[in-house]
Amino acid sequence: MQTIDREVPARYFGRLLELLTQHQVRIDTLVDGLGIDMATLLAPEATMRLSQVDTLVQRLNAQTGRLDWGFDLGLRLRLTSHLILGYGLLASPTIGYAFQLLSRYFSMLTPTFRVQLQRDAQHGALQLVPVLPMSHACLVFHTDAIAAAVDTVVGELLGDRMPRYDLDLALDLPHRARYDALRQARCRFGVGGMAGLRIRFPIALLEAPLSLADAGALKEAESRCVATFRSVIASGQVAGWVRMMLREANGGLPSLDDLAHTLNLSSRTLDRHLKAEGTGFRQLAAEVVVERAQALLAQGLPVTTVALELGYTDASNFTRAFRRATGGCPSRTTDGQRQATPTAAGRPG
Repeated sequence: MQTIDREVPARYFGRLLELLTQHQVRIDTLVDGLGIDMATLLAPEATMRLSQVDTLVQRLNAQTGRLDWGFDLGLRLRLTSHLILGYGLLASPTIGYAFQLLSRYFSMLTPTFRVQLQRDAQHGALQLVPVLPMSHACLVFHTDAIAAAVDTVVGELLGDRMPRYDLDLALDLPHRARYDALRQARCRFGVGGMAGLRIRFPIALLEAPLSLADAGALKEAESRCVATFRSVIASGQVAGWVRMMLREANGGLPSLDDLAHTLNLSSRTLDRHLKAEGTGFRQLAAEVVVERAQALLAQGLPVTTVALELGYTDASNFTRAFRRATGGCPSRTTDGQRQATPTAAGRPG
C-alpha cells in the first residue's frame, strides 16, 4: 500500500529558515526543488509534507555539518509562536491544566509526536513519543526542538519559579553539551526504552497558579482548539511508524502491546492496521532485529553485548534467531557481508 505523505504545520520551518538566514546558511540549496519558500512557510495556516521536512533536515545537516539545528529552533519558540494553543496555555489557571491542554492538542503544533500527562505521588511528567514515521535525522531534529521548546514554554509560564526537573531522552545525542543551556534540567541520554523524551517535574508544580489566568480567554482558546483538532495517526503510516519505534528503541524491542498502548489502540486494532498495509508485527520486528544486529556487529561489538542490547536473555538465543533469519552466524558478520532479509526471527527472549 502506498504510504501517505502527511501534511504538517509549516510555521516552525519558516522560523527555521529565518534562523538559518541569520547564520548565513544558504537557503536556496536547502529548498531547491521542494516547492517551498520562507514567505509561504511563515503563513499561519501553511503546511508542508513530512517528506519535504525530512529532505530539508538531511540537506541542512549535510550542508552545515551540524546536527543540532532543532535545538536552536526550540530555544527561539515562545508561547505566542504556538498560535491559539499558546494563548490557551497562557490563560490556564495552573501549570497542571496547561499540561493537560498540551497533551490534548499537541498534534495541532505537530502531528509527529504525541504527549501524555502522567502523575504519581511525587512527580508529574510529560511523555512525548513520535507517532509518524521519519528518518533518524528528522527524529533527532524534532526531539531537540521539542525538548528546548518545552523548557522555554514552561519557563515563560513560571518565570523565576521554574524548578529543577528531569529530562530523559531515548536518543544518545552526539551534541548533548548543547543541553547545558537548559539550566534547570537534569539530562540523561540513551534512556527510556522507546524513542521519545520524558520531562518530569515535582508533583507540587502541577498546582502552581499562573499569573495570566483568564477563564474567558481559556474557554475561547479551547473551543478553537477543538474545532481545529486533527488525528495524529494517518492511514497508511502505521507500518513505517512501528518500524521506526523498533529501530530507535533502547534495551530491547517494544512489544505489540507496548506500541498499541502508545497510540491508545488495542493490540488487535494495531495489528489490523499493519495487515492492511501488507505486513505484521512479527515480520517488522524480525527485519529490524537483523538490521540492528548487523549494524552493531559491524561496529565490532561482541555477540553477547549485541544480544543483550536487542533484548535477548543470552547470546545463544540471539545466535539461533540470527541464523534462522539470515542463514549465517553473527560472529562471522562483517561490514562487507550481505545478509538475507528475514521473514521471521521471533521475539527476543
